[in-house]
Parts: sequence; C-alpha cells; structure tokens
Amino acid sequence: MARLILFNKPYDVLSQFTDRGSADSPRATLSNFIDVPRVYPAGRLDRDSEGLLILTDDGQLQARIANPRFKMEKTYFAQVEGLPDDAALAALRQGITLNDGPTRPARVERMEPPTLWPRTPPVRFRKSVPDCWLKLSISEGRNRQVRRMTAHIGHPTLRLIRWRIGDWTLDGIAPGMWRDLR
Repeated sequence: MARLILFNKPYDVLSQFTDRGSADSPRATLSNFIDVPRVYPAGRLDRDSEGLLILTDDGQLQARIANPRFKMEKTYFAQVEGLPDDAALAALRQGITLNDGPTRPARVERMEPPTLWPRTPPVRFRKSVPDCWLKLSISEGRNRQVRRMTAHIGHPTLRLIRWRIGDWTLDGIAPGMWRDLR
C-alpha cells in the first residue's frame, strides 16, 4: 500500500531532505520535520512559499501529482501587492505569456484574507501600498509560476500558500506538521 504524507511546509524550508548549499549556514529541510524512510516529495514548493507538499513512496503516484501532462490542479492563496482590476484577473483566466511560453488558463478570484498562521518573518507592510488576496488555481507547475504570473499583471506576490493539490488540502494541518494517509 502506498504511503502518502500531506505536509504543511513552513516558509524558509527547502523541499528536499538534504541541503546542498553552504555547510557554514545550513538551511532547514524536510528532514527537520519528517523522519520517514523512502518517501519523496511529489513536486516542489519554493523556499519562500508555504503550504501543501505531498510526499509518497509510490513513484507512479509521484509522477501523476508532479508531472504537468496529468494536469492535476493546484490551488494557491496569494497575497499580492496592489489591487488587481478585472482586466488583470481576466488576463490570468485567459492565460498569459511568460518568458518560457504561454500559461494554461488559470481560475482566479479575489478572496477575503484567509485565517492563517503568522509568517516568520512577517510580510512587509506598507501604508501607502494596499494589498489583497487571490485564490488562484493552475494545472501546470513551472518554476515560480504563480509569482511570475502575478508579477506579469503588475501585482507581485508578497506571500504564497499552496492550499490544495487535486483533492488533498492543507485543512487542519499546522505549519511544520504532517498527516499520514497510508
């Protein structure tokens, strides 16, 4: 039976079990939180992003989750700088062209600020620049794609949380904690 772990990856944690960076300043990795042999992340989540990371010992399941050709939808909560207008959101819904080619259409809507854990360090606050939250769903997973998409429409991402992958969600899992769905 395949092992499936849902992990709430905190900010500033690498989506791998070892740090190939500088030995002088080791960075937090999955091994700081998960001591389970022979499970591997299905996809990645950038160090400066938070949220759902799935780990499994099933290579075929790992491929179905991570490989864009399977079009497994991923939903993110993105706190963006500024207040995107309807035209900016429509551009995301139609698909935009990034430097590595056009994106598939995204599902996106404005949302009320979600009830979340505090981030350390906190997102910088500027009185003169408003921000808002978007719920954005994509069916591909290019490097830093959501951040590049929001920057492309003129609203850089300040905080990014992956909330859902397929039918699995982060609901009820605190940062740094995991749930085993074996």
